[in-house]
Amino acid sequence: MKVPQFLSTPAGIKHFIQKALGILAITGLALTLHFSDHTDPLYAGLCFAALYAAALYINSMIFRFCSFKISSAADETETPILRSVTLDFISKIYMPVLICGEDGKIIWYNKALSGLFHAGEVLYGRYIDQFCTATAEDIMKSEETEGLAVGLLSNTHAHFHNRLSFDEEEEAVPRNFNVKGYPIIADEKKYCLTVWNDRADFYDLQKRMEDSEAVVGYILIDNLDELLQYLQEQYRLASAQVEDVLRRWVEGMNGLLKEYERNKYIVVFEAKHIPALIESRFSVMDDIREIRVGESSTPVTVSMGLSLKKGTLAEKESEAHEALDLALQRGGDQVVYKTANGIEFYGGRSKSVQKRTKVRSRVIAGELANLISSASNVLIMGHRFADHDSIGSCIGMYKFTEFCGVTANIVINTADPNIRICLDRFMSRDDYAGVFVSGPASLDLITSETLLIICDVSNPSTFESPELYQNVQNTVIIDHRRKTGELAYKPVLTYIEPSASSASELVSEMLEQSLPLGALPKEEADLLLSGILLDTNQFTRNTGVRTFSAALYLRSEGASPADAKMLFRTSLGDFMREAKFESNVVVYRDIIAIAVRDSEGSTADDRIAAAKAADRLLSVDGVMASFALVRIGDASIISARSQGDLNVQLILERLKGGGHFDVAGAQMRGIPMQTALEKLKAAIDAYLAEIDS
Repeated sequence: MKVPQFLSTPAGIKHFIQKALGILAITGLALTLHFSDHTDPLYAGLCFAALYAAALYINSMIFRFCSFKISSAADETETPILRSVTLDFISKIYMPVLICGEDGKIIWYNKALSGLFHAGEVLYGRYIDQFCTATAEDIMKSEETEGLAVGLLSNTHAHFHNRLSFDEEEEAVPRNFNVKGYPIIADEKKYCLTVWNDRADFYDLQKRMEDSEAVVGYILIDNLDELLQYLQEQYRLASAQVEDVLRRWVEGMNGLLKEYERNKYIVVFEAKHIPALIESRFSVMDDIREIRVGESSTPVTVSMGLSLKKGTLAEKESEAHEALDLALQRGGDQVVYKTANGIEFYGGRSKSVQKRTKVRSRVIAGELANLISSASNVLIMGHRFADHDSIGSCIGMYKFTEFCGVTANIVINTADPNIRICLDRFMSRDDYAGVFVSGPASLDLITSETLLIICDVSNPSTFESPELYQNVQNTVIIDHRRKTGELAYKPVLTYIEPSASSASELVSEMLEQSLPLGALPKEEADLLLSGILLDTNQFTRNTGVRTFSAALYLRSEGASPADAKMLFRTSLGDFMREAKFESNVVVYRDIIAIAVRDSEGSTADDRIAAAKAADRLLSVDGVMASFALVRIGDASIISARSQGDLNVQLILERLKGGGHFDVAGAQMRGIPMQTALEKLKAAIDAYLAEIDS
């Protein structure tokens, strides 16, 4: 007999029983009243309630019994169905599925996963980390929503070829799949079910997007105007040669090159060309260096600023402009490449060509005077372990600030023996009473309108007082050393000229443009001249027209070369310190002299002795560069000098140092002297290998 439709479900059965019991309850009540002598309505109501409650209880018990029977029947029917569906699903699903034990031993996998390997290749009994870049534990511990990124190590199918992702300081790792792990328990044993989602297309798309990212750059011909100052008729030819090299270089990358001003270009190309450019060390720079103007032996050079930082084209253009400025501040003839991970430098093999004019000095002096006039007070500092150039430029800036009518202080270590003779001349004068302050004391002088002028240094780690720099909002940088990187806080005015011999030269030019004739006292002029003498090694190194022009101005203000030289007098102890370096000298690679002093009890005086020893080593026949190393406390200090053919700044930049093309320094803390010496030799080898390539 066919069962009615309304009785085919538990809900239908329950509804039917409820109606039937309701009818029975009403019928029972009617019969009770009919055969009873009690016709009171209250009595009748109580009887009805009792009968209806009994009916509901019976209904509940019957429904539970029916539901249990129906559910049991459903479980007995559905369980084998679900098991069959699940097994069939994971067997035929297009995504690879693999089941392994807790130790990673493979016990089952579907056809989709076996299709990734050679036909007939058996994975049973092998471990999961034998053919992919992750273990079962790695997969199960991963908290990634889409699963752990892994790659196959033994597949040969072209569709699943390994794609490499280059991570910082890590080896290349193939990333083909995202694998998600799920724990399962069977027969009281734990297993790992892994689902493999092919992400090859995603990584391909990501790689294509990264490769097509736009690189924006600025290019400037450094020295063409200077080379052509006496050969103006050859300008068009030389400029056309440089542009032809640049255009062929850019066309090879299917990029865009536009000249927006004379000798200045903007370039745009895809990021996929960057690895090849880095591998060749931007060989286009070498091609341009082959260009000569007339009979000149000086090569034409260019500077580039490139940006691959994430952002809009406008943001990249701004970053590229800053990169070009940094390249010029480092002396030109190089590429500064800015990425999201930092800044990279390439090139910088040629010495800077002096191309400053008094117009630029006058403009900088005017801007600085405006900043000083709007400040409540001015603080001036140089670098730690001050030398004559540092203290001389600070004294010069103090006179400049005094001329603007603003209170100023010089932040310096007055106990430093290296500048004791210099400071004695000024600390005894009434007009310098209270001018010199220590680093901690200078922090109490800071206001919201304080201006900080930093002379002869641009690296925050070597400031006289880094804390002062971190707490003053408005700063000015005046330096002649190549800039080694970005500052944490952007200065309101930067005057970095690597072509200058010294910071004293830059300050002297600004004083010449600002102070009335005869306003600079003789003592200040002597000290500024001593700073120039120190960094030019008595006018024998890194000098130009502007250097002698600054010295001429100082001489007109009363400076005496003899008096300036008297500031370099040393004691007998200092003389003996210098001699100790000369007793331990080796010549490395036939052209580089290295002097080492590794002894206990070395002081700051030995640092100056090392610099002087490096200077004297250049007088040795055949020596093109010299390095003097001394251990002071836990730091290995290096002073470097060059005859002008080797860039010692690039060598010491590899050791986190810096400086100028032919004058540089570095310090390495926490390592033995022997290790420091080995690192120096490795840096020299790397530099020589680069310039030979």
